[in-house]
Amino acid sequence: MDMYREIILDHAQNMRNKGLLHPNDFDHEEHNPLCGDKLHLTLQIDEHGIIRAVGWDGQGCAISQASASMLGEKLIGMPLADAKQLDKQLILDMIGIPLTINRVKCALLSLKTLVVGSVGLETWELIEDNEDE
Repeated sequence: MDMYREIILDHAQNMRNKGLLHPNDFDHEEHNPLCGDKLHLTLQIDEHGIIRAVGWDGQGCAISQASASMLGEKLIGMPLADAKQLDKQLILDMIGIPLTINRVKCALLSLKTLVVGSVGLETWELIEDNEDE
């Protein structure tokens, strides 16, 4: 578990892909009303639907910032169609430590931004409703 804490701290202190992309093919912002965390995600997607670059900016706790950094690394080179299918378990596995329900929402903010921006709020609500599974 200490290894995961170190990874979270590393990503929170040395954020990968921080900074918004201009131009971009995807641009969406979400927030967590419970704690005030905000995340703005931009993507550059090639003609084959592959995510070639990720840029994000935001503010929030170490968990939300580290999660955005980790997800950004994961997305580069991935088809957008596959990215739309990512689930909360991937994020929780990347974080790797037990989280309270409020911290789960922090960890999932980057995924929420991707999902709501690409397939809509209804899909996110289905993912979020399955949070206790």
